[in-house]
Amino acid sequence: MSFPFEPEMLVELARQELASGQVGAAQEKCLRVLGAQQHHPGALDVLGTILASQGRYEEAVRVFNALTLMQPAVAAHWQNLGTVLRPAGRPAQALAALERALRLAPPTAGLLYNLGALQMDRLDYRAAHLALRDAAVLAPRNPRIRWTYAQCCCDIGHRQEAVTALEDWETLEGLDVEIMVSIALLLVTSGAARRAQPAIQRLLANPPASGRAVVGFALLLERLHRVDEAQAAMQRVAPSDESSNQDSERLAMSARLADRAGRHEDAHRLLTLALGQPREFVHRYNLLFPLAKACDALGRYEEAYIAAEEAHRSQLAFLERAVGRSSEEQSQLWALTVNGCSPDDISLWDGAGNASETNPIFIVGFPRSGTTLLEQMLDAHPQLQSMDEQPFILRSVAQVTDRGFSYPRELGKLTESDLRELRAQYWDGVRKRVPLAPDRRLVDKNPMNMVLLPIIRRLFPKAPIILAIRHPCDTVLSCFLQHFPSDLALLGRDLTALARSYARAFDYWDSQSSLLRPITHELKYERLIADFAAEVDRLCAFLQLPRHEAMLAPGEHARTKGFISTPSYAQVIEPIGDRSVERWKHYRRHFGSEALGLLMPWIERWGYAVL
Repeated sequence: MSFPFEPEMLVELARQELASGQVGAAQEKCLRVLGAQQHHPGALDVLGTILASQGRYEEAVRVFNALTLMQPAVAAHWQNLGTVLRPAGRPAQALAALERALRLAPPTAGLLYNLGALQMDRLDYRAAHLALRDAAVLAPRNPRIRWTYAQCCCDIGHRQEAVTALEDWETLEGLDVEIMVSIALLLVTSGAARRAQPAIQRLLANPPASGRAVVGFALLLERLHRVDEAQAAMQRVAPSDESSNQDSERLAMSARLADRAGRHEDAHRLLTLALGQPREFVHRYNLLFPLAKACDALGRYEEAYIAAEEAHRSQLAFLERAVGRSSEEQSQLWALTVNGCSPDDISLWDGAGNASETNPIFIVGFPRSGTTLLEQMLDAHPQLQSMDEQPFILRSVAQVTDRGFSYPRELGKLTESDLRELRAQYWDGVRKRVPLAPDRRLVDKNPMNMVLLPIIRRLFPKAPIILAIRHPCDTVLSCFLQHFPSDLALLGRDLTALARSYARAFDYWDSQSSLLRPITHELKYERLIADFAAEVDRLCAFLQLPRHEAMLAPGEHARTKGFISTPSYAQVIEPIGDRSVERWKHYRRHFGSEALGLLMPWIERWGYAVL
């Protein structure tokens, strides 16, 4: 065959056309070259890339496999082969190909990205984290690499590292709408909503019109309490016959919106359809937790318990494979409650404290005790401002141990200079998350900061602390039915494990509180629900604040605020009521003697009924 151009020139033209989106023209030129030279490497390389872009992965595998046989020392061929073997559903072969590429040449950002994404598929998150971190260093402006690295961090509980990875997302090159949706959603759910605002505004002005990005955009809108807009977005992607839909993400999103609308039967049906799709057991918890919630709302309590039990097994299986942890003893709560303060060390603490600084108001308590309701109630006050749950106090503990001191037994060895620096680092973190005005006081709500009382008391000795209390059985049950991120998930294998963690947390609080004498106000959830205005008055008196009427409508305030990253973001905007009081009695038979025995001291202490 004769060519009007040389084969090499045709292949180069094909590359250029492929880069500019002219896939058909590029493919036609490759086929012309291969018609004359069946094994032309350049034409095969471009053709394989075209096939992969069209989702024809098995054909692409054959092309790139031929190239590895023809030129086995070329790392790029092995990288391309590994890249297409992954979506072709052959992870072991994909890993072997990518590792072969690593042995043949120095790693590229693309190779490390594909290796990291594959390792995430394989649930080897430790290997994925290393590969993606290095890929982000080699290609610091690549948005897909940076987002995937951040998502990997998020999946294994490294939330702050995930946020840091996306801190400068606006400088990334070639941002498309799908990646922007993913970045905004990750930032919002990680408590960095302020940083996500520019992306949200861009997406609201120019929303995605089709594809998977629409489902992600709908989820983002739902998280911002723009439920009607989320529903309208889903109308653009939902098929007319939901039973024929093979995309479990669409079904799950539709179920989420049905639940928000109170259509729990619809939510149950959609989630059941989604669970009927092929899905590895370690990923089923993302559907099982909302199914348990729908069953509970429908009064199908036994079905709810079974769904939640399976959800925990699934999530713990994921954590075991992903990060090598699956028991409550491996959680931060257990690690932080091993040691308490020493009375001799406490005697060294300077009682003057930080008189020149404004102390935060801390809200603590076991999760699902009403802390988010309290946060929104206080945030509605014009003199206060919350920042969503942040790890700044926990980070202070790490900063203490980095100085070579044992925590919490050697907090007395911190000098005044150390304390000033630690406080400055705390406030630096705060300012990155919220624009705190000079006339507003910070509300730092993080339930499990209750086990960090020593560092709170050392850094902010005059800080008021609100301890949220709810019937221990209702608290434990609510945690059992809730999908928590990785570390808290370790506490919830079953009701007994949760009861054990609850007792451990409060035992620690009680022992440290008796030593440290913090300025504390105990607020019972049930009393708040029964007489909201009176409890608001008592709380304002404790905080020495005038009551503001906006505090009486925390749900409306939360809806207006939009950004709430905690798991109870949807419940907190609902009208205040007693529907969740004594809910645990529907599950009474699942509270064994061990769980009740662990909770009984706290049930009796706060005057709750058992039966």
